[in-house]
Amino acid sequence: MKERRYDLDWLRVIAILLLHLFHCAMPFVAEWDWHIKNKETSNLFLECNYFLSRWRMPILFFISGIGTIFVLNQQSVRQYVWQRTKRLLVPLIFGMLIIVPPQVYYERIFKGEKYTSFFEFYPSIFTTGVYPEGNLSWHHLWFIAYLFVYSIMAVPIVLFLKSEKGKRILNSAAYSTNRYGMYGFGWILFAASFLYFWFPNETHAFVGDWAGFTKYFLYFIFGCFIGTNPVFWKHIEDHRRRNLKIAFFSTILINYFRWNNIEPDWGMTVSNLLFFALVVVSAWIWVITFLGYAKQYLNFNNKFLQLANEAIYPFYILHQTIIVIIAYYIVQVQESIISKYLFLTLVSFVISIGLYVFLVKPYKIARVLLGMKIK
Repeated sequence: MKERRYDLDWLRVIAILLLHLFHCAMPFVAEWDWHIKNKETSNLFLECNYFLSRWRMPILFFISGIGTIFVLNQQSVRQYVWQRTKRLLVPLIFGMLIIVPPQVYYERIFKGEKYTSFFEFYPSIFTTGVYPEGNLSWHHLWFIAYLFVYSIMAVPIVLFLKSEKGKRILNSAAYSTNRYGMYGFGWILFAASFLYFWFPNETHAFVGDWAGFTKYFLYFIFGCFIGTNPVFWKHIEDHRRRNLKIAFFSTILINYFRWNNIEPDWGMTVSNLLFFALVVVSAWIWVITFLGYAKQYLNFNNKFLQLANEAIYPFYILHQTIIVIIAYYIVQVQESIISKYLFLTLVSFVISIGLYVFLVKPYKIARVLLGMKIK
């Protein structure tokens, strides 16, 4: 399969736009901490973000894994590593030095620290250590940091899959899905999720994040594994309705336990392991459900996709900084949560797009720093 997969482009754009809505909701979400928090919070926003959080980042890592095997099929390892460095490492470093510091600054002054200006704060990113104790952070750019590491780690795996032995294993696994389905991938994720019993919190900082790091790496490798094999894709597309049914009812069951406060106690008990398996496998089923429906209905190109596909990566890099800055001001006004949320969502979107159109897209240096190709 060498043709452009427009359905994956659509899914990437949709997932990052949903990420924008997710981050705009975070100041108002009950129970979860974030950089800026409104005094009043909403449990309904919590439910929306909880649902999105279960499959949104996994599907982005999965699509990135598919892209990796496409690129390595067309480039040498040296070309691939150089491309990944330009695409990921350069924007990460630029983001940590320029894009993210305003987020940390507004969070610090929101929580009561005294700085006369951002320019007084800025040198502290080099002297106070890493976040959360210090002020140097990659915040939402953790996705780029992890993706760069995964991309390098995946090279020997992809090279093996391209070998004759690797192709035999891949084809054998692909055809076994016709009998057993793709649920085995979900059970692999469940086995790996046992790490959460020792590392329950996803830090997104590499250090102490073994459970989260492993989970997202598996989604990335599954993307490499499934990526270009048409047998897998035929199964995903043909069984999309069945997968949607399973994902739908599994979500109802999960929320029945959550909303009635009858989730099993955390620990190595049979009831908790069954519930944990339900949550993990349900997330995987949602991922392949969206992939199946996208393959059926979104594998087409148009002018909007061409524009969005180029803009979505710099939009991702920019959007959370704009959200944090605007949220700092709007949480201080007396308005309803929904009014604040709608205002934050609209204005941050317009400003993020405006920065891309006027300051990034036209200029070569800006395109390089935000991981875009130079035209």
